[in-house]
Amino acid sequence: MADPARSRAEEKFAKLRPNEDDAIKARDKAHKELMDKTARLKALRMAKEAADKEAAALAKTEKAEKAAAKAKAKKA
Repeated sequence: MADPARSRAEEKFAKLRPNEDDAIKARDKAHKELMDKTARLKALRMAKEAADKEAAALAKTEKAEKAAAKAKAKKA
């Protein structure tokens, strides 16, 4: 004969199990969304850093060209 306390405990456990699965799926979904957001933000940051680096190099080149033109104008 089965123990009534054990039977009740097993019934409660069986009822909780589907909720546990839903919680795990929700946690995994939230984690994936966070990882996707982090990856998107990292890509945006890297693109901005590359654009800033390119703009700085362009500004440096333009500054050097202006200085060269100014020096050439003084000689003339």
